[in-house]
Amino acid sequence: MPARHVPVSSQRRPTLLIVGCGDIGMRVLQLLQPRWRVLALTSSPGRTAELRRAGATPLLGNLDQPATLARLGRLAPHVMHLAPPDVQGEHDTRTAHLLHALAGGVVRRLVYASTSGVYGDCGGARFDETRAVRPGSDRGRRRVDAEAQLRRFGRATGVGVSILRVPGIYAVNRAGGHPRDRLLRGAAVLRSQDDVYTNHIHADDLARACVAALLRGAPQRVVHACDDTELRMGDYFDLAADLCGLARPPRVSRADAARQLSALQMSFMSESRRLDNTRLKRELRLRLLYPTVVEGLRGT
Repeated sequence: MPARHVPVSSQRRPTLLIVGCGDIGMRVLQLLQPRWRVLALTSSPGRTAELRRAGATPLLGNLDQPATLARLGRLAPHVMHLAPPDVQGEHDTRTAHLLHALAGGVVRRLVYASTSGVYGDCGGARFDETRAVRPGSDRGRRRVDAEAQLRRFGRATGVGVSILRVPGIYAVNRAGGHPRDRLLRGAAVLRSQDDVYTNHIHADDLARACVAALLRGAPQRVVHACDDTELRMGDYFDLAADLCGLARPPRVSRADAARQLSALQMSFMSESRRLDNTRLKRELRLRLLYPTVVEGLRGT
């Protein structure tokens, strides 16, 4: 007798909890449906209907309010932590609250999206994940603190923790995620002699990297989630302008940029590095849909 077909909805599916189900989390959710059961933690009651429509089971909870997280550890063996850290200080209490809630529960795999900002300024050097972190801002120090907490948690509990260090994310359908927005504002970039190398990843490829880390990430391993692009920031915006049919941005000195741009924008213009993504390709076996920003900007 032939085997009876069992609908996917009735099969036993693995369960994933996404903490911080914003743009990348929603892309992950789209990739995993319908093979996975996905729970999505949100602090906004207004988002529950959107999450349900996307196929997730919404859970109300706030990383700044530990009492709302009490049951999380019992819900899913897989967790994807995509939530940003605190907005000030050098420590990430949000990650501390999450890990306290997960301790002693059923979690076996945890993927965390960190930032390449943990390295600080590297003078344009090209390097892999073995380079020591040296953040130059509180924003970077909060991420270093979160990574350290997660690694300690993994070692103490046996949970396999994968850390993705993520650079600039772009996509046309991502809020503020396309260089066209900045080009239309006429924002300046640095002149060539002052310019810095930046790193990039298309939002769809980042979501795929998150899933690859979930399925194939080695325990307590760090991976650069970036594409193959090696461009200085000004050249990146020149390329985007040419592809979009827009005027190239004005080039200014670092001193002039400091007078025109915000402190946050200047912090990005003060860190130069080129990330090696060999682990992403070899260990996570990810084949990028958009290997460089040329394909990404043309495709979006």
